[in-house]
Amino acid sequence: MNFASMQSISYPRRTIERAERAVRCTPFLLPLFDTMRYQSVDLRSIAGSAGVANRYTRRPIAELAAEVDLLWLIEVGLLRREVDGQGLTDSFRLTPLGRQLVEKWQHGGWTKPSLIDRLLNLLNRWVRLPSWLQ
Repeated sequence: MNFASMQSISYPRRTIERAERAVRCTPFLLPLFDTMRYQSVDLRSIAGSAGVANRYTRRPIAELAAEVDLLWLIEVGLLRREVDGQGLTDSFRLTPLGRQLVEKWQHGGWTKPSLIDRLLNLLNRWVRLPSWLQ
């Protein structure tokens, strides 16, 4: 069974909305996620002036800040961290949810975050309810 013939995984609407909002509120640009469709991307090529040169960010971002945002995108289900024979690496790749969203954004739909998006993302990111309350 090849990748093209696989059916898309169906995600709850709230999961998709939260992931879209999260990615819009990060400093990353669509070319980063498009590259991640085909290969893993190392943190060093995203942070600093390399991120601007690669068109992954509009302005240089500190490595720690980039990693924190990438880890948030892992939590919302868009990315996964690459693993090699020795454990976790500093490279990131899209999940199936991430692939679906990038395909959608390539046909339009990549928008700037609104103030409401930023507030909801902030609440989701920093004010976590226990799982039994959600």
